[in-house]
This record gives sequence, structure tokens and C-alpha cells, in this order.
Amino acid sequence: MFRGRSQPTYIHATAPVAEASEELLLAAAMEYDDAALSELYDRYEVKIFTYIYRRTGDESLAEDLTSQVFLKMLESIRDQKAWRSSFSGWLYRIAHNLVIDHYRRKGRQSAVELDDTTPLAAERQSLESQVEQSLDAERLRAAIRRLTEEQAEVVSLRFLEGYSINEVAAMMNRSEGAIKALQYRAVATLRTLMYG
Repeated sequence: MFRGRSQPTYIHATAPVAEASEELLLAAAMEYDDAALSELYDRYEVKIFTYIYRRTGDESLAEDLTSQVFLKMLESIRDQKAWRSSFSGWLYRIAHNLVIDHYRRKGRQSAVELDDTTPLAAERQSLESQVEQSLDAERLRAAIRRLTEEQAEVVSLRFLEGYSINEVAAMMNRSEGAIKALQYRAVATLRTLMYG
């Protein structure tokens, strides 16, 4: 699949792939090691899918966009334009940009079918509770779409994905103070948008 393949880095020699450090996996991935690429996918696929699903409310769309994130990762490795600092931050940035592009193409105020916003199959609740939760989730997604791109990303990473301020700062290549300020403004704006 890739041209110009250099000597492969065999990460199996020192530790099983699943136990390899992220640094070792990333070095091997840059040399197109299939096992390293597969392990990176396994480590991040669910996180990226969940991030996109929470931003869109559409399981099928989240699957498609998740696939695109990892295709872009492979293209970037091939073109030697991969991450510069935080790998996970770089993946989330790709996911964020794909979600933004989707909403730009579709239009900012798009309707989402109630069937598309139901919780994942693992969650079983009464129909009434599901509908109420779906409406609340859609109101939140609509409010998040009205934030600036950076504010939306901070809210998603901090509150939906559960990353710390320090982790979000590294992912977004910003200072902790900048992340705190973005978070404060985003929460204030969301409060106004959702509760008047």
C-alpha cells in the first residue's frame, strides 16, 4: 500500500504489540509497521467514534467519519505530514475538522431524526426516558454547534470525553490558561443558549 517502505521496525522483539508504549508504536507506524498501525487503530477507534457520535448523534455518520479519520492518518503518514506533538490530539483535531466540515456541508441548523439520536444499543431505558434524553442531547448538540470551533472542541474533549485541562491543552497545543478561558466562555454561552 505504501511506497518507499524503509526497514520495518519490529516492535514484537521487545514486547507484545498490545503492551508497547505509544512512542514505540508511533515510531513503528511511521515506518508502516502493520502491527503498530493496527494497535493504534485498536487503541483509538472507540474513543474517536464516541467523540464523533456525541457531536453528531448519528451512529452511521460517526462510523463513516471515524473511518475517514484513520484514512487521513494513513495518508498523512504516507505524505510525511503526520502529528507534530500529541498524537491523540492530532486524531481528535482530524475528527473535529471532519465534523465541522460535515455541518458546513449540511448547513448549521439541520434536523436530526429522533431514531438517529437514540442511545447506543447497550443502553436500555424506557421509551419515554429515551425520547427525553434524545431531545436533551439534540438541544445540547445544537447549542454546541453555535459555539466557536475551539469552544466546541474544548467542551467535547473536557465534558464528553473526560480529558483533563492539561490533556486538552496538549491535544490542542494551547496553554492551560487558554483552555480554561475557552471552557469558561463556552460554558457561559451554553448556559445562555440552553436556559436563556
